[in-house]
Amino acid sequence: MVSAVENMAANTSWSALGKATDLRNRILFTLGLLIVYRLGTFIPVPGIDGAALREFMESAGQGIGGMVSMFTGGALGRMGIFALGIMPYISASIIVQLLGSMYEPLKQLKKEGEQGRKKLNQYTRYGTVFLATLQAWGLAVSLEGGDLVTDPGLYFRVACLITLVGGTMFLMWLGEQITARGIGNGISLIIFVGIIAEVPAALAQFFASGRSGALSPAIIIGVIFMVIATITFVVFMERALRKIHIQYPRRQVGMKVYDGGSSHLPVKVNPAGVIPAIFASSLLLLPVTISTFSGNSTSPVMSWLLANFGPGQPLYLLFFAAMIVFFAYFYTFNVSFKPEDVAENLKNQNGFVPGIRPGKKTEEYLEYVVNRILVLGAGYLALVCLLPEILRGEFAIPFYFGGTSVLIVVSVTMDTIQQVQSHLLAHQYEGLIERSQLRGKSGGKGRRKRSPIRR
Repeated sequence: MVSAVENMAANTSWSALGKATDLRNRILFTLGLLIVYRLGTFIPVPGIDGAALREFMESAGQGIGGMVSMFTGGALGRMGIFALGIMPYISASIIVQLLGSMYEPLKQLKKEGEQGRKKLNQYTRYGTVFLATLQAWGLAVSLEGGDLVTDPGLYFRVACLITLVGGTMFLMWLGEQITARGIGNGISLIIFVGIIAEVPAALAQFFASGRSGALSPAIIIGVIFMVIATITFVVFMERALRKIHIQYPRRQVGMKVYDGGSSHLPVKVNPAGVIPAIFASSLLLLPVTISTFSGNSTSPVMSWLLANFGPGQPLYLLFFAAMIVFFAYFYTFNVSFKPEDVAENLKNQNGFVPGIRPGKKTEEYLEYVVNRILVLGAGYLALVCLLPEILRGEFAIPFYFGGTSVLIVVSVTMDTIQQVQSHLLAHQYEGLIERSQLRGKSGGKGRRKRSPIRR
């Protein structure tokens, strides 16, 4: 049976968008900050040899160059001030969350509510500065080694370091502002916009390869169908739910006894969303970013990483799949769905799963169910991310048609639309309450006018 809330959500009219002033302001605020981000990708780091960089990126555009450039919205290919992108922040978030599940002081911070969350966010920012500094220095040295700098030396390294770290911190601030005052998850939207902005150029390059004969018409049609099938599959899996029946007992309020109700606890097949794919990709970008620009001065270790962890390589695919599965479980049980918290909330609300005792038994049951669901969810994420990667490596298809990019675009789009619908639903609720209050007042006035007649 469809609830009143679900029925109202289904009947939410998009025409109400013009009347929802707060939602419109949030959307405009988000678009404004995303435009600022896109403009920043075209501002170059001082001291870069533009001609040499363009020539180098044309030769490295496929494979690793395309992979790194995708997550920076093309800023790395142009060596813009946002060349490091948001990946240092994501890497720092991974480290803090891993420590939060193992290190006791951080565990206690997670239990302190809003105050503890602020402290963990502060530690994440410190970690972002540290990681961005290491990556910026390594990238500056690699640029010098690849002869892509007009005036190499300490001055260039320091200038590059300050510019890139400042750009990453500014991006982190933009993401937090979008999350707090805009629509959607700011970090995911920044990656999303970076991918979308580069898709037209990737499409032009893809069809140009077909016209030149590098790709056959059959491969082009097959890739188009593959992208459509992947989008359809992602939408289906992201909307898939496992509903757990929840029962509420009878309760007495004063002299009245209210019958017990029932509801469902929805558990998504993929509770972690697009986060595992982003986390797994970010771990592969640090050695790749440095190796991409290091030219002939690559160390033996970097040469080995470049040879074995490049897109399409067996070790790359194995590591990518393992990290996706790991982060799907880790992020679900530590962030998006904590069985102990859900069981405690149900117990406090006097709700229970039929046949399962409240408390510890409910927690064990929820953990058992989510574990089984995540087998399907993690497998789906790995399949979507790896299968197009294998095909892309075989046919030299641009990275933007890979599974990770399609997954990010579709998931972020669905999440943002859902948040917009939630705001519209809240606006619709406010309108219904206001109308009901006005009707109550007008009804009261009518009764007062008719009362002398009844006397």
